Amino acid sequence: MKTFPLLLLFFVACCWGCRQTAQVSDQIGADSIRQKKMLDAQLVAGNFSDQKAVHFDSSAIRSFVKKYPGFASYGADLEKFYRARNYSYAWYDRNGVIEQASALFNRIQNLQQDGIKATLPYTQNFQALMDDRDTLLRREPMNAEAELMLTSQYFSFARHVWHGIDESETRKLEWFLPRKKLDLDALMDSLLNPTSKPFVTHEPVYRQYALLKSYLKKYNDIESRGGWKTITLDRKAYHKGDSSMVVVELRKRLFASGDYAGDTTSTLFTDDLEAAVKIFQESRGATPDGIVGSGMVKDLNVPVAEIIQKIVVNMERCRWVPQSMDGDYMVVNIPSFKLYVYHADSLVWDMNVVAGQAIHQTNIFSGDLKYIVFSPYWNVPASILKNEVMPGIEADPDYLAKHNMEKVGNTVRQKPGPRNSLGLVKFLFPNSYSIYLHDTPSKSLFGKDNRAFSHGCVRLAEPKKLAMYLLRNNPEWTEAKIDAAMNAGKEKYVTLDKTVPVLLAYLTAFVGRDGRLNVRNDVYNLDARLAKMMLQ
Repeated sequence: MKTFPLLLLFFVACCWGCRQTAQVSDQIGADSIRQKKMLDAQLVAGNFSDQKAVHFDSSAIRSFVKKYPGFASYGADLEKFYRARNYSYAWYDRNGVIEQASALFNRIQNLQQDGIKATLPYTQNFQALMDDRDTLLRREPMNAEAELMLTSQYFSFARHVWHGIDESETRKLEWFLPRKKLDLDALMDSLLNPTSKPFVTHEPVYRQYALLKSYLKKYNDIESRGGWKTITLDRKAYHKGDSSMVVVELRKRLFASGDYAGDTTSTLFTDDLEAAVKIFQESRGATPDGIVGSGMVKDLNVPVAEIIQKIVVNMERCRWVPQSMDGDYMVVNIPSFKLYVYHADSLVWDMNVVAGQAIHQTNIFSGDLKYIVFSPYWNVPASILKNEVMPGIEADPDYLAKHNMEKVGNTVRQKPGPRNSLGLVKFLFPNSYSIYLHDTPSKSLFGKDNRAFSHGCVRLAEPKKLAMYLLRNNPEWTEAKIDAAMNAGKEKYVTLDKTVPVLLAYLTAFVGRDGRLNVRNDVYNLDARLAKMMLQ
């Protein structure tokens, strides 16, 4: 299984291709500009001191870690970093402490802007150092303890903001995707290298992180102003042309979240309000019919604090993945019930999918798609055999024949054909979870907003389209031949010339290509568990 490249799929899938991100609303654009200015002002940016003339004794590291055991986990990183530079100071130049120390201090003082409520070790000592009022840990003159405090605070900041909670914790969430490895020594060294690109406009996290961060600020501001009022319907639904005082409340609510910029006093359900309603519905993964019913009002009434928590936990997930990737890949975002197909980091197309029920969850993991199987058999899983097929046989001796099934040894399988539970084609990326992508004869489920209905595998709304895409560079596989293979009634395996990475991911809040915040239901109840871990 590949490591770094596959992780990126998780977020790219749910949001946007890297070359398709420019279109944003005026309001969101203004927010982004203000956020960028604030971010640039606070970044731990540029090249640090590259002086090599003044050194400290190597024993100072052991003494420092002994005095500040909360930094013990960074002991090896400190040794590695300073050994490579012959124990020369990094946070001092001939004029004293460099300005990046203040930038680091400001970032740590404002960790809540990164959605982090944890307190880093020895922040009071750090503040005293930066205020130059600590008689034991002096900022000036140059001393090893102050130097090591700065580097340790930097490592701690980087681990919290750019790496996230420990991998052992994410596995408790059944997150089986390889985690990004943050090399603290290399990261620090890159800032000291005059030939490296400074982090003035760039942090070592996936770009979706900064977009969510801008919305975190926005929703924190909304919450500080009192949030929004709960809307109560006085009829079953509202359509364009209706008039009611509830329409006024609807206008105010959509205005508060930036989904509507028109008149907030009119009682008439107008064209521009209908357009805003459709935009909001799309941002929640609902059918954009422009009708305000109980389902949309439920989404509108979600408290600001809950949206903030969604943003924060998905910022955390952004910390786990690399910044970019190349090549072809596919992603399934489970909460969005979508498959996204990418080529060279740009979105090619997407389709609706059906994912696993809460009691039969689709696993969060990655693999390499290697085989297309036309007219597949369906080998009935043991759990379905026990809970559904065997009781069916006991009730009806003709159960197998009626369901186009046959017994082969100790297994039961369903024969190829239009009634096959896997449909006419399946796509295999070998894994230990027995998860794959496949067609289905049950097409009606793709029209629903919530599509968590399967036993764990992922059902595709347009399987033929995917087969044609994967075989597009093989002239032998024409559309007619693919149609024939899908309907042949005889199983046929096709091995791809080049495997395609597939990521089954989980993202409940993301910023789309139009610059708007998208929110999805936490179908597997993972957000609250992650939020709790982040507070530990």
